[in-house]
This record gives sequence, C-alpha cells and structure tokens, in this order.
Amino acid sequence: MARPLVAVVMGSSSDLKTMIEATEMLAAFDIPHEEKIISAHRSPKALNEYVGQLTTRHVEVIIAGAGKAAHLPGVIASLTILPVIGVPMVTSDLGGLDSLLSIVQMPRGVPVATVAIGGAANAAILAAQILGLKHPAIADRLVRYKEELAAPADKSKETK
Repeated sequence: MARPLVAVVMGSSSDLKTMIEATEMLAAFDIPHEEKIISAHRSPKALNEYVGQLTTRHVEVIIAGAGKAAHLPGVIASLTILPVIGVPMVTSDLGGLDSLLSIVQMPRGVPVATVAIGGAANAAILAAQILGLKHPAIADRLVRYKEELAAPADKSKETK
C-alpha cells in the first residue's frame, strides 16, 4: 500500500460508524489513508507522539472526528501545521450541536476546518480538494466526481 496522504483519526470506536463515510470516499478517490482511534482525553501522550510523526511520514491532511466535548480536532491542530478537518459527531445530548461548537470555536492561531455534523464524506472531499492542489491525479478524479454530481441536474434541465 502507498504511504497514507490522509490520517483519519477518531476519539472512540463508536465514531467508526460515521467516519467510515470518510474512508469510503477517500478510497473512491484512490487516496491512500490510515485510520487511528486515539483519545485526546484518555491518551494525550500517545496522541502527541502519533501527531508528531505524521509530518515525517509525509501525511498531508488530517480528518479528525469527535463528539461531545470534541477536543480531538483542536488538540491535533495545536500539535501540527498540517491542515485539520473536524467532523462533529451526532450526540445523544444535543444532537451534535455540542460537538460542532466545540470544533468550530477554535482560538486564533489554531484553525480547524469544520464540516457539518456527521459530515465525514464532505471532510474526505475537502481533503481531496486540498491534496488536488499538489497531486494532479487527485485533481482529475475530483473533476470527474463534480461532473458526475452535475450530470443528474443537467438531465433534469433537458426534460423541461
């Protein structure tokens, strides 16, 4: 397998059911990636070590999913200069609004790009767009994907 360009990180195995949408979309774009379950709260030293070695392994984008307090994306962003895309998880308490606000309200200097609650597929598409700036093959696959998205809309215009 090629070296991963994207690290998909989540705080708990319960996040897998949402984050699978990111890994499936990355696979559809033929983007090498890896998955890691690691908690910012329960394993901060291990998280620090993991994030610290991503740059030397030439990972280029991180997608981080988290629920409730949702510190994982922000902690990761504080430890690296790599772009971090946060995926707020749906929660039983506030439906994911707690996750969304925890991820999107980052302090100046520690940005986290944030997608919709449960928006793991869009996180993967955003990662592909970032990677497409450097990797022409990924950019080409994105162009085809966008054309496929537009095709049903174009056909409905023809029938009117």
